[in-house]
Amino acid sequence: MHIVRHPLASATPGTTHELVSLHYGTPGQGPKVTIQGSLHADEVPGMLVAHHLRNHLDALEAAGRLRGEVVLVPMANPLGVGQWVLRGFQGRFELHSGENFNRHFANLTDAVLDRVMDRLGADAAENVRLVRGALREAVAALGATSPLESLRKTLLGLAIDADVVLDLHCDGEALLHLYTTPQTWPGDGQLLARCIGAELALLAERSGGDPFDEACSMVWPQLAERLGPAKPLPPACMAATIELRGEADVRHDLAAADAQGIVDFLIQRGVVAPEGGTLPALPPLKREATPLAGSIPVVAPTGGMVVFLQVPGASVVAGQPLVDLIDPLTGQVTTLGAPVDGLFFARDLRRFAVAGMSLGKVAGREATRAGSLLSA
Repeated sequence: MHIVRHPLASATPGTTHELVSLHYGTPGQGPKVTIQGSLHADEVPGMLVAHHLRNHLDALEAAGRLRGEVVLVPMANPLGVGQWVLRGFQGRFELHSGENFNRHFANLTDAVLDRVMDRLGADAAENVRLVRGALREAVAALGATSPLESLRKTLLGLAIDADVVLDLHCDGEALLHLYTTPQTWPGDGQLLARCIGAELALLAERSGGDPFDEACSMVWPQLAERLGPAKPLPPACMAATIELRGEADVRHDLAAADAQGIVDFLIQRGVVAPEGGTLPALPPLKREATPLAGSIPVVAPTGGMVVFLQVPGASVVAGQPLVDLIDPLTGQVTTLGAPVDGLFFARDLRRFAVAGMSLGKVAGREATRAGSLLSA
């Protein structure tokens, strides 16, 4: 393993930040995987899973079992971890711009087309090689004058040519679940869900807002659509956001199990040689994937105390009481029901709401939403 330190642009004299990446295996030999922890810096479970993954990868590399390259970014947001305001951790939005750290990553489709359109042909494998080179060039050409732009450019540069990208996040309180694209299902997306024991997988072609995982994966089908069948281009990057339960689930037993699940996926994917030469049996899929457009938020119509009536993991039917909102001055109780039949899989960690706040999410089987599908 070797460590690379990436200096980020500075906003003011006398201030510096750097992103640190850990590199295992040999570039160009076998698949490339990039895994990063806690792009939302206040979502600590991702950093702890990365800590356990580091121990696995050290041992696997020493044993000569790595067949590809693994890039591990153990703390993906050195800007956000320093954002403490009045003793409160503010790691989701950059304080200067107000932008979500996991939005507004560059869409490189046009830049890559300009570079490779006249060089691509009927050989799909050669087309993938040429596009990956063009993607690296396009990231290198991105401007980055602010620390936030510099962070996004650096993270994208580490992952844009990878076969697999795993972005480790968490929710407020939630089941272990993941987000990925329909192109991966069945396929690598389902393989990942089985290996890590995901309770739910949510699929979307484009979720809105240009998050990190989609910036890495969606450029491939976008390019393929514009190139047409005469210049075949397979979807050469599977990217997924793994939601490692809730913010308070920072425990060694959970992180160790999650890290082992990711290693099991790397073995199944051919990035790590199986011990004894035989692939282990796959665990069963816990639940069929559902559309992200069928994940319906429960929104507070008024402010007040939040009392949940169901825990994440409950199967609910439309109208079933999920949460009481209580006005502490008038005593009025407003009971909010499940918006659809489905799985109540996530809820907010806070217990006092303002009007318009999303309190939880129910995953239904039918796609009923449109537009931007992600929370702020």
